[in-house]
Amino acid sequence: MNLTIMSLTARAMLGRKRVLMLLPMPIILIGLTLIGVTSGASDAQWGPVVFSSLGISVILPLTALIIGSSALGLEIDDGTITHLLTKPLPRSEIVLSKLAVAWLVTAVATGVPLAAAALIAGSGTLAVGLVIGAAIGGLAYSALFLALSVMTKRPVAVGLVYIVLWENILVSYVSGTRIFSVRQHATAIADSIGNTQLIDASVSVTTALVMAVIFIVVGTVGATQRLRSFALTGDAN
Repeated sequence: MNLTIMSLTARAMLGRKRVLMLLPMPIILIGLTLIGVTSGASDAQWGPVVFSSLGISVILPLTALIIGSSALGLEIDDGTITHLLTKPLPRSEIVLSKLAVAWLVTAVATGVPLAAAALIAGSGTLAVGLVIGAAIGGLAYSALFLALSVMTKRPVAVGLVYIVLWENILVSYVSGTRIFSVRQHATAIADSIGNTQLIDASVSVTTALVMAVIFIVVGTVGATQRLRSFALTGDAN
């Protein structure tokens, strides 16, 4: 990885207005947690809705989409990617540097509010589980959306279709597709550590870890190979 690329990427990414889109989601998550805790309802009644259906199913992928698609996508859109392409740098080094920044920002932006919400709910173990689940799930999502940013000119639109149709609708009705859902992977990892009624997993933690690694590798390799096909104009050959 290249520290200079990482520094420039983080500065550009965090300076964009689209980062402000990330602020309302953690506030909503923590607010709903407070409502659930003070409502008197059992953990099983409100916990899975807040932590699984909102936190991991919505906030995590949307955050990863906004951040991951920006890491390379913004430079491709405005043409500044040519400055990187003219440097004697391996394409894999560029991709890994961008992915590292996207992952770190996603992990912090989702892991911190999820952990805070779990602590409010009174479960320290779930807080740890959610941080680890968000970190692994965030890396898988970031690799996927980073690859989308170099494969299509509309990565956000394509990513939204993926999140809505695959991760939330199809996975909910076709159980066999759950092993290919990053949402399910993150949930399984968090549930295996937290072991509370506040979250409920549908796949085993072993399956989750294996499939998450596959998503990460495929996304990273795909982005690297695609970037190698880019000409100095920033367009694919």
